[in-house]
Amino acid sequence: MAQPDFWNRPERSQAVVAELKALKAILKPMETLARQTDDLHALLEMAEEDAELAAEVPQALEQLEAQLKDLELKALLNGPWDGHSAIVSIHARDGGADAADWAEMLLRMYINWAKSRDYEVELLDRQDNDPAGIASAAIAVRGPMAYGYLKGESGIHRLVRISPFNAEGKRQTSFAAVDVTPEITDEKEVEIREEDIEEQVFRSSGPGGQHVNKTSSAVRLTHIPTGIVVACQTQRSQHQNRAAAMRMLRARLARIEEEKREAEQAAKYKQMPKTGFGSQIRNYFLHPEQRVKDARTGYMVTDFHRVLDGDIQPFLDAYLRWRAAQEEPSTKTHS
Repeated sequence: MAQPDFWNRPERSQAVVAELKALKAILKPMETLARQTDDLHALLEMAEEDAELAAEVPQALEQLEAQLKDLELKALLNGPWDGHSAIVSIHARDGGADAADWAEMLLRMYINWAKSRDYEVELLDRQDNDPAGIASAAIAVRGPMAYGYLKGESGIHRLVRISPFNAEGKRQTSFAAVDVTPEITDEKEVEIREEDIEEQVFRSSGPGGQHVNKTSSAVRLTHIPTGIVVACQTQRSQHQNRAAAMRMLRARLARIEEEKREAEQAAKYKQMPKTGFGSQIRNYFLHPEQRVKDARTGYMVTDFHRVLDGDIQPFLDAYLRWRAAQEEPSTKTHS
């Protein structure tokens, strides 16, 4: 970063800054933990002769244990892309207007979570639904370990509530699909051949002003070998939308490679992969009682609105611990 020409390539320099932040997110807590451990040793020695200092030991030990648990969680973020930023895509599924409304609620939930961690959020794509909600949306969540924390959110999220769109006040079940991929900023990490891409341009349909809506600035890319389709229409220029769409495509391809690795690892331990787009992972209930329960970990809370306001970190932490337990090879022996 001290090189004179460091800022001449904005995308590359931003990637390096992001890498530095990710490293600091690990190193600073480790340094703090080491310092607090030394302080605790000194406190224990003095506490042997001072009753008042002895009374401070339990609180100091509790703080140290909390720091250690946080570091243990970070140690579980050891996948090849876990330190990267994330691209979160949300699609309304079965449930009509309720599903579209539910998809928008999830979009808000992830944005609130990201902001609570001081992550940067960029809207990459949004398709509004009539009369309410969204048909789909994609956001980039940029910050240390964003993908590592969020990758377990991929799958189907199910909502049960009294429908605000039903005049008879009947209970409605809605589904939304979430897909999380790592944002790959370095083209060398995931190479894409231009001959493998089919490109289409079209007029943007979302909000953005007269220029955005009346020019063919939106871009849709199809990766021919895999059939993956990505689109971006939130930027003013076609060039910017294409660059964003390429990042989304690179992210999807990186996720496919990671899923292959996970499947191979799961097969090694004679397990089926526990993640993947299309699996129902979490249930959210507003009726008959409030609760949110993860179908994989069993973790549950009864404050529905707190979760939808972005307080999902306990679910993410529970998934990391559960996933680590699933990946451990069996140590049982047969007699």
